[in-house]
Amino acid sequence: MSDLIVRFVVGGLVVSVFSFISDLFKPKTFAGLFGAAPSIALATLGLTVVKQGREYAAIEARSMIVGAIALMVYAATVSYLLLRFKFSALPVTLIMLLLWLSVASGLWFVMTA
Repeated sequence: MSDLIVRFVVGGLVVSVFSFISDLFKPKTFAGLFGAAPSIALATLGLTVVKQGREYAAIEARSMIVGAIALMVYAATVSYLLLRFKFSALPVTLIMLLLWLSVASGLWFVMTA
């Protein structure tokens, strides 16, 4: 139970700090995006270091980086297909999840080999 409280407090504080920083920059639409993802990742990594140690946290951090790169490839590909060819969004996004999985798995294999 105390772990949940710590996650709530640390996550909330870090989200608030990142949201405040993002409000200082333009465009304002990035405030929510900038406030959520990095702050949750940092809070999770901080708790992981405390509970599991630095080595385990390093593996988790690498996993986050690999997932983010795969997500960028996924988002760019989906955007291109939807804007260029005017396909329906649902089939494109679902099929391209295989691309995300392939990129993430491939990068993880390369990083751990």
